[in-house]
Parts: sequence; C-alpha cells; structure tokens
Amino acid sequence: MDYSKLFSKTSSRRKPSCISELRNVLKEPSPSLVWLASGMPNPEKFPFQSLTVTLKGGKEVTLSSEALSTGLQYGPTPGYPPLVEQLKRMVQQWHAPPCWARSDLVVTVGNQDGVSKALEMLLDPGDFVVVQEPCYSDVLCMLSALSPQYLAVGGDEQGMRADLLQSALKQAVKSGSRGVPKAMYLVPNSCNPTGTNMGEKRRQEIYAIAREYNLIILEDDPYYFLQFSGKQPSSFLSLDVDGRVLRFDSFSKIISAGLRIGYVTGPSALLQGIKVHLQSSCICAPVLSQVLIHELLTTWGDEGFKKHISDICQFYERKRDEMLHALQTHLTGLCEWVVPDGGIFIWLKALQLNDTTSMLLERAAKRDIVLVPGNEFMVDSSKPCPYMRAVYSCATPDQMMRGMENLAKLIQEEIELQSTQA
Repeated sequence: MDYSKLFSKTSSRRKPSCISELRNVLKEPSPSLVWLASGMPNPEKFPFQSLTVTLKGGKEVTLSSEALSTGLQYGPTPGYPPLVEQLKRMVQQWHAPPCWARSDLVVTVGNQDGVSKALEMLLDPGDFVVVQEPCYSDVLCMLSALSPQYLAVGGDEQGMRADLLQSALKQAVKSGSRGVPKAMYLVPNSCNPTGTNMGEKRRQEIYAIAREYNLIILEDDPYYFLQFSGKQPSSFLSLDVDGRVLRFDSFSKIISAGLRIGYVTGPSALLQGIKVHLQSSCICAPVLSQVLIHELLTTWGDEGFKKHISDICQFYERKRDEMLHALQTHLTGLCEWVVPDGGIFIWLKALQLNDTTSMLLERAAKRDIVLVPGNEFMVDSSKPCPYMRAVYSCATPDQMMRGMENLAKLIQEEIELQSTQA
C-alpha cells in the first residue's frame, strides 16, 4: 500500500525529536559509550529504594533494582523493550497477522491515546471519516476537534451493517465533491455503547469493502478478552492481507485502568507517525507501569494469563446476568435491549419516549440514577434519541435493582410529562 497520501497536513509537518531518535543507539551501546544527549535525572536521587507488589492470592512480585531504576526513568518512545517483545508475541499468538513482516507495535498512554493520535495523523479538517452509529462518545469528542465530515453507518445486533457501509461509500464516491473517506473507526467486540459483537462473516464483508475503497480500518478492541463464550473472536488484524488495519488494545479493562497502558499494532509506516507524535507529546508511556505489566505477565506465563482472563470473564458474565435480572424485573414493557455476549455495557431503548436527554441530564440524579443519554453517541447529538447506556461492571446486585426501579419510575414520569407537552 502507498501510505504517503494518507497522512494529514499536521502529521506531515511534525518532525521527529532528535533526542528521542538518538536513544536508538542505546539499544546496543558500546561499552565505552558516554551518553550526554538527554536531560534525564540522575537515578541516584530517585527516592524509591525497592518495590514489591502483592498479587491477589498472596504471590509477590519484586522488581529488581535495575528494573525499578528503569521504570523510574524516561524510556524509549515505542515502549519498554521487554514488554514490547512480550506484546509482539501475544499479537502473533492471538491474531497471526498476515502482514506481520511489515508491521510494528507501539505502547501508548492507554488505548485512547493511540486512537487519538491515529485520527490526528490521518485526518485534515473536512476529510471524511466512517464511523458506526452509535459511536463511542469520547472518539466523537476527539473527532470534533479535527472538524471532519462524517459518514455515519447504522448497525444491528452484529454492529456495523456491511450493506449500509457499501451504499454509503458508493454514494460518497458518486457525489465526488464530498471526497472519499480515508479511515473507518469501529469497535467490533462488545461495542461501546451497544455491547454488540461482530460476526465472522460480517468482518470479512467489511474488510472486503475497505479493500475496495482503500480504507484504513481503526480497530478499537479494548474488550477483546472480555468475551463470555470462552473464546476470543477473530480480529480485523487477523484478516489484514494489505496492511490497512491499525489495531488498538488495552490493559485497562483486564489488569488496571490507572496504569494507563495500551498498544497499537499495524503497518510500520503508519506507526511511525504515531511514534513521532508521542515523542513530542509525552515522550513515552509510563515506564514503571510498563515494567509492572511485564513482570506480571512474566510471573503468570501464558497459562496464568489465560486463567486470569477466564476469571474476569466469569465475573463480568455474572454481573451482566445480575443486571439483566434487574432490567427484567423493572423495565419490561418500558425498554428493550440486546443481551451482550461480552464487555460491560447494555444499550437500552425507551419504548415510549422519543428522547432521553433532558430526562437523564436534568432529572435522573434527583431520582438517584445516572446513565449516559444516547445522543452522546450520535454524530448529530441535537437530534432526539430514545437510547441510554448502562454499565454493569461495578454496581452491586442491590444497586442494580434499586437503580432500575428508579429508572422505571423516572421513565414513567417522563412519559406523562411528554404526553402533557404534546
């Protein structure tokens, strides 16, 4: 693929950091090398002497003095090398990318950091971007600053519909003046906000359309491991024979959100744009967090990691079932929903309301219930929207039951209010 025309003007103007580029010589330094190039603080004055963390179950992980010193210092922009190698092995194990020889991997400050930098790398103001509607609200926030044009594609219980994508792209190309989209953003597994999973056939159809229209696919997949079926679905990266997929993974939902570690996998030429942006923004993702995750994965090994994934999937499946019980008890007849096969979200549609926005933003907290109104996930948030997003990850069964009872009362009040205003 020719990536040269894909970079935005902002990304094309961004220059690499000389200091960060010089760090490449540290990969295999000469024993006599004297490093006087970067403004690193002297590790002798770091106030931390040792670090031991106790895992659930009682096992301890102790960082060596060398690992701790490394974690407290600036690190290479692509990521802590031992972790990067670990992640590359995981990507090969789980996805077996067809274009692996032309691919690379970069560690980012959480998943959204990678997505944000990729969007800025690809889009100029006025460029078209394809998104599934509804779309993750924070990505719409990122996009709003870039002033793109949107090609919003509707979905069903399997996410983005391939037939609607095909017709929308055909119409965009036919119109000519609107321009041809360069990138498509989607969350294929346990989608935020809908909770839907994309089937294998649907993925193949959408990838074929992306090839036809030369689209870069931004595959945002933080819920890949949170699947209740006991197996991970295929990914767009595993289908990518061209080098058109940028895949975004995260440890936030499976290890820790506060460690702020995600990673991007994809064509080396595109990842170079993200690396250069990292150099000029945060220099590197938190190195101590990277060291901790590396030590944790090393301690677990492959089988320990799989056991951890199995444990958290069972946990969240129980949480989902508890939420479904609360929904069935209090919202039957008032709302409808699709039962998610993974993740942490349930997408509710109020059956007798044309909009939930003012109800949730102005009156819900007074009823001791807070959900996100559906219009926050729509490209045009000014239009009426009868949907709501509920999250079941942290609430107790009692809180879920009380919350859905409160929501039912709120909806009934809203139905009466809207009927008097009609």
